Amino acid sequence: MTKNMNVLDWTRVVAEAALARKARNVVVLEVGELTSFADAFVIATGTSDRHTRAVADAVVECAKANGSVPLGVEGYQDAEWVLIDLNDVIVHVFQDEARSHYDLERLWADAPSTTYHDETDDGPSESSPAAERTAP
Repeated sequence: MTKNMNVLDWTRVVAEAALARKARNVVVLEVGELTSFADAFVIATGTSDRHTRAVADAVVECAKANGSVPLGVEGYQDAEWVLIDLNDVIVHVFQDEARSHYDLERLWADAPSTTYHDETDDGPSESSPAAERTAP
């Protein structure tokens, strides 16, 4: 994250990196008012272990390109749930079953959320992904 970027802008950049690798169901939860260890979660779904790793790789590459070295990456080998600690933003890349099981959106339902989705189904888009914001 660059010094001129606020947390919501940073989560948008991270969400776009995940979407660029075809992540599904990308959601940002603004948890800063609910906890002291993070300002936001970015949650995304990969379709397989290989896809989940590719999405995680895209997030790590994006972070490094924006001057932010991840504090840690957990779960990469098994790729059921990859957690990437970007300090104020925690990224969770799940496979479907693990995402359903842990259901972070339900656990953090009091947090305002933004859902990102690609505007096209037939290839990469030149424009930014669409976003829908909801309050708890």
